[in-house]
Amino acid sequence: MIRELLDRLALHLVLLTALAALPLVLLARRRVYPHTALMALLTVPCLLALVPVVLPEFLLVVVLVDAAVVGLALVDLCTLPRARAFFAQRETERVASLNNPHHVQLTVLYHAARRAHLWIRDDVPESCAAAPAEFVLSMQGRSRITLSYRLTPSRRGVLTLAWVHLCVRSRWGCWKRHVSCPVTSQVHVYPNLVQLRKYALLARTNRLSLMGVRHSRTVGQDHDFERLRDYTPDDNYKHIDWRATARRNKLTVKEYQTSQSQRIVLLLDCGRLMHSESTGLSLLDHALNATLMLAYVALRQGDAVGLVCFSDRIHKSVPARGGMSQMNRLLHASFDRFPQLVESRYDLAFLHLATRFRKRALVVLVSHLIDEVNSLQVKRYLYAQLGRHLPVCVLLRDRELFRVAESGATEGPGLYRAAAAAGILSWRHELLSDLEHQGVLVLDAFPEDLTAPLVNRYLDIKARHLL
Repeated sequence: MIRELLDRLALHLVLLTALAALPLVLLARRRVYPHTALMALLTVPCLLALVPVVLPEFLLVVVLVDAAVVGLALVDLCTLPRARAFFAQRETERVASLNNPHHVQLTVLYHAARRAHLWIRDDVPESCAAAPAEFVLSMQGRSRITLSYRLTPSRRGVLTLAWVHLCVRSRWGCWKRHVSCPVTSQVHVYPNLVQLRKYALLARTNRLSLMGVRHSRTVGQDHDFERLRDYTPDDNYKHIDWRATARRNKLTVKEYQTSQSQRIVLLLDCGRLMHSESTGLSLLDHALNATLMLAYVALRQGDAVGLVCFSDRIHKSVPARGGMSQMNRLLHASFDRFPQLVESRYDLAFLHLATRFRKRALVVLVSHLIDEVNSLQVKRYLYAQLGRHLPVCVLLRDRELFRVAESGATEGPGLYRAAAAAGILSWRHELLSDLEHQGVLVLDAFPEDLTAPLVNRYLDIKARHLL
């Protein structure tokens, strides 16, 4: 008797499952799925399915309840808006800056007559963060709505937004439909450009010290007048313009421009060693931010700037040119450069430098060295540039390495790690000393603090007429 009851229960459950699953599969092909209200409603027939096992005379009641639930779900399904009732648009600027909020505006048009309850989400890649990530709202029939959110990219390159995803539920919440509206937009994520605008603003107001940029005292006589500005304690009193001082009733000095039309070539290592991260950004991102700032300052000074991005091959090469339009070329050449998991070929980079950049230039190599093999290559090729170019070797520090070396561990595994880190730092200090002894200019800085020291070194070279 018990076995017969179990067989009847199993058959009933199988038939009920098959009967319920078949229309759900067909609806899923149209991207229509059950929602929370239907899940809660289906618990009633599921519980009542156990009653005929014990009381067969209540089978008709159970069937009627099942039919009522199915009818209610079908009626609610008819209130679900169709996919073609929605249309979406996206408006955004084409250029964004790394790790800075980017404004995006979505417009959703709804053509049906019924009220719609929506969840709206843009097609945001994993490398970006959206605030807010999702919109939950209701739309009246035949209406439109405009939504805004801020997109914060954490990765440079071409960012493609292909869809606007909507989820609309039926009137009683038994069903939901997923709708993807094709809206293709491309956003070029450049390295952080905010510091460029900040530099321009502070330069106009003579407050570059707020960015860590020092005023370099010019050596020699540069007699090309550039502008008048307020006197500062570091200025030579011989440069005071007394007529302008009397007219403005404020000490005013003449500022003279230094030698113009010099060349700077930026050699940017894009190999595996630049893949490490510091403060959430790769070393290459930090290097790009600093070198682009240097290029911007050099172009404002009237110099010509070129760029070579390399790893195991030459990825991009921009000839040295002057003018602020060169800044756009440098940005387009570097914004989609990423670290490659390959060994860097310094020989190819310096061979390209010798063949494409023949005139004397300030050669700035930005790299990260942690082994003897690469350091020997860098030393050999930088020594070869002496006399023809003025080489500057910019090496990025590993903050974790310094932290371990300064941890002060006196026993156990921490002591051995600290000793190994101290040994690496000692080797690094010897490398920097050898480069300086041979006449190569050296800059050693943490990646996140590289911008101001790099710009200061360039301004110091200009002021001392080393190039």
